[in-house]
Amino acid sequence: MKKKAVSLLLVTAMAATMIAGCGNKAENGAAAGNAGSDDNAAAATTEATDDAAAAETDDAAAEEEAWAGTVTVWSPQEDQDTGWLSAQCDAFNAAHPNWDITFEYGVCAEGDAKTTVTQDVEGSADVYMLANDNIPDLVGANGLAELGGSYLDYVTSTNSESIVASVTYNDAVVAFPFTSNTWFMYYDTSVFSEDDIKSLDTMLEKGKVSFPLNNSWYIQAFYVANGCTLFGDGTDAAAGIDFGGDKAAAATDYLVDLAANPNFINDKDGAGISGLRDGSVNAIFSGTWDAEAVKEALGDNFGVAALPTANIGGTEGQLKSFMGSKAIGVNPNAENPQVAMALAAYLAGEDAQKAHYEMRNILPTNINVEIADDPIAAAVTKVMTDTSIMQPLVSEMGNYWSPAENMGNAIISGEVTHDNAAEKTEEMNTAMNTDLAQ
Repeated sequence: MKKKAVSLLLVTAMAATMIAGCGNKAENGAAAGNAGSDDNAAAATTEATDDAAAAETDDAAAEEEAWAGTVTVWSPQEDQDTGWLSAQCDAFNAAHPNWDITFEYGVCAEGDAKTTVTQDVEGSADVYMLANDNIPDLVGANGLAELGGSYLDYVTSTNSESIVASVTYNDAVVAFPFTSNTWFMYYDTSVFSEDDIKSLDTMLEKGKVSFPLNNSWYIQAFYVANGCTLFGDGTDAAAGIDFGGDKAAAATDYLVDLAANPNFINDKDGAGISGLRDGSVNAIFSGTWDAEAVKEALGDNFGVAALPTANIGGTEGQLKSFMGSKAIGVNPNAENPQVAMALAAYLAGEDAQKAHYEMRNILPTNINVEIADDPIAAAVTKVMTDTSIMQPLVSEMGNYWSPAENMGNAIISGEVTHDNAAEKTEEMNTAMNTDLAQ
């Protein structure tokens, strides 16, 4: 029996200190840190595969063996406050009469899975939710079981290629995706027309725009818009991060002007949504987690769209957000991996994803889940196909977050100017690639 060494009260206390929502770096950004070598990660994946493969059967076969025990599940607080998690676990219990399961719930936000689980993998939850950029570290710590057989078939047959790619690491699928994880634009339709929102520069002429410039999960959009790349197509660790040269310096120059624009407001500590409420802000960039707050703030003037373009160095470039997913993983150290794997699949299943959407507006990834005409879903689809890049799943991505955040802070403070933009940009690029060059 695996030890339950991590106190659920401790986990709850840790999660309570985190900012609600997914738009901050702790939630989405600095999550792909130093996971060790690919060889170590591959070895950990192999161990996870052995456990999962030994345990895996179809539900019908699994129910042939009676089992009674406790399964620990970690999720964000919101999934427990709304009753979504307990309802799904109760339904799972009812669907498996030969399994007498007692559930223990702990609070852990998806973006904090890496930090919490890797502290004590054996003592962590049997099943837990995670942001996909946590995967390299979790695999490196032997904290994720590889999916195989019918579970692998389920994920690959009910999700888009990009979503499957978001939970694939070292050629193995290691989690069940349940929603996309990206950001887009909310705007006031009484201020901006559908033509206006195509261009950020046009929007800045007509209204107040708030953007989290010192958040490294967002700032990359401007550099990528002007040709900068992260690990080639996002999978080539040896290619490094290319945020240098004239193309990157031009993006920095653009951001210097953006920060100085009187119609620009840096979105920090909730300034964007607060501004929407009092009318001092007319557009923000965020994700599905802020949907209800934005709808309440804008009312009949609620608008949502994919990302606009920006004129950087005289060239119109498409801003592109990071795109990933949130998923449900299985701890290879679970007392009963067979039960844990079946539960994780259920929590990411069609009925559970539909209930997640109905209760929390969590957009489903399962292509078989039908939802009513939803402008946010349309915007996310547009982002996934046209205005995003896959957030790289390489451990070296950990070198990106702090230098990018530092650049945003330096631009906002006025430390970066047109005179030193090229120099500061090269310093950022060097910092992002320092570990890669050693």
